[in-house]
Amino acid sequence: MSYAYQPDEDWQPVVVAAYRTPIGRAFGSLATVAAEDLLAPIIRRIIAETGIAPNDIDDVLVGNAAGGGGNIGRLAALHADLPMAVPGVAIDRQCGSGLEAIILAARLIQAKAGACFLAGGVESVSTAPWRVEPPKANGAVPRFYGRARFSPETVGDPEMGVAAENVARAFGISRQRQDEFALRSHRLAVAAAEAGLFRPEIVDISTRDGLIERDECPRPGTSLQALANLRPVFLADGSVTAGNACPLNDGACLVLVMSGAMAKSLGIEKGLVFIDSAAAGVDPNLLGIGPVASTKKLMQRQPGLSLSEIDAFEFNEAFAAQVLASLDQLGIAADAVNGNGGALALGHPFGASGAILVTRLYSQLIRGDGWSPAATGLAMIGIGGGIGLTALFEAVRLS
Repeated sequence: MSYAYQPDEDWQPVVVAAYRTPIGRAFGSLATVAAEDLLAPIIRRIIAETGIAPNDIDDVLVGNAAGGGGNIGRLAALHADLPMAVPGVAIDRQCGSGLEAIILAARLIQAKAGACFLAGGVESVSTAPWRVEPPKANGAVPRFYGRARFSPETVGDPEMGVAAENVARAFGISRQRQDEFALRSHRLAVAAAEAGLFRPEIVDISTRDGLIERDECPRPGTSLQALANLRPVFLADGSVTAGNACPLNDGACLVLVMSGAMAKSLGIEKGLVFIDSAAAGVDPNLLGIGPVASTKKLMQRQPGLSLSEIDAFEFNEAFAAQVLASLDQLGIAADAVNGNGGALALGHPFGASGAILVTRLYSQLIRGDGWSPAATGLAMIGIGGGIGLTALFEAVRLS
């Protein structure tokens, strides 16, 4: 299989380890765990597994969307007892932040600006500070707000749920299709958890209430009838409900990305090679279809590969409506994506979600019985403000 871009093999970026925390419901199982406390155990686990010397880590790149600002990458690195010489950086591409961190690490390796990076993302909605605007006049009161602006009013900056309704109407995605897709996500996630498929990628988190080992949100008891009984949340005559939209969540995810030469020197036998990525913008009022534009842009650079040849798709399920609309536009069957369920069931910890997509690909294509040399995987995510982000990976044998 030929690709348009063939980097120097010694400087080919390869994911050699990938872990995440359990995903908790906001104000649920991980409610008392700060963002750095979600990240630090993953850092320690990756170092212990790979035997990488901490001083060999060139940087710690961490995506975050709704936190308190500051440099969460550096904070987590120091909290995990990495050497003070190891820096850190925070990245904000909202829901795409975790995937963007991995892409940036890969691009730095391709540019020979470093050989070893921890990259991923974190979100703790439960511990994030409130956002408050100062009064605009003497005697006025402060205004609490939920998020930063993504687009000017002259263009339109709808809330995420309203944007999902816009997509459902513009692309004819029925309530029944949305509910059926959400049910599929829960059933697949429950089955995967019961089969132990998530266990190898999860780092347990200690809380004051005990050890958290499992994702909190998949619902084994849900049904199509239960989903159909839910009322629309965002528009009275809409089709987006709490059942076919993702919950609010806490969680973290990191991968270790290093050059091919470094991986071979450490005796690492297989990994997930980063091939290419693309970001693209769309109308912010239809922000959920961003992955259509980014995926088309990426695939145009891959003349030897078509979407029908991709072995694994991980598409972030913020809303069933936007997933289905995007897949329809790309010609991808809904049952071809997220084989172990997606964010509708597992949850969507904003800054971490893009990295979780890569970790899911790593588990399917690299870990255990999933090892499939030359298999390809796409990670795809839509982002507030009308942006899509897609990254292409391939499973390879390194030695």
